[in-house]
Amino acid sequence: MYRKIEDFLEDWTASSDGTLKVIKAITNDKMNQAIVEGHNTLGWLAWHLVGVGAAFGHLAELQVPGPGRSQEIPTDIAEIVDAYEQLSEAFKKEVAKLTDADLLEEVSGFGGPILRGKLLNKLIEHQTHHRGQMTVLLRQAGLPVPGVMGPTKEMQQQ
Repeated sequence: MYRKIEDFLEDWTASSDGTLKVIKAITNDKMNQAIVEGHNTLGWLAWHLVGVGAAFGHLAELQVPGPGRSQEIPTDIAEIVDAYEQLSEAFKKEVAKLTDADLLEEVSGFGGPILRGKLLNKLIEHQTHHRGQMTVLLRQAGLPVPGVMGPTKEMQQQ
């Protein structure tokens, strides 16, 4: 639960920078990589982080851009990267307009009322969960895994 704007912004910057590294590691030819057939793909997960990020922002009463529910997953990873970058920057700008007291206000959540600071914490937790899934899929796809929260196997071998 966030009680200070500066704490969220610090965590969001680190989290979104790491997520962007992971999304940028995806190649167009590997966007359909899934752990098993019929499960979430790299492309779906990357696009989901854009869409659900916008949904979290809407619930937190922030003006952040995002795709509509019916918008197809782009086939070019560059489009997803661009959309995620816009989302990430919008969160920084919008949350910077809030006060610490605003984090203690109740807003609508996915399961009912929630404090804005708690909802923003859930945003980062949700993103971290899916970013972890994506790093596994990157490795399965034979793509380099960027270091996000520490060095990767590839980085340690250099």
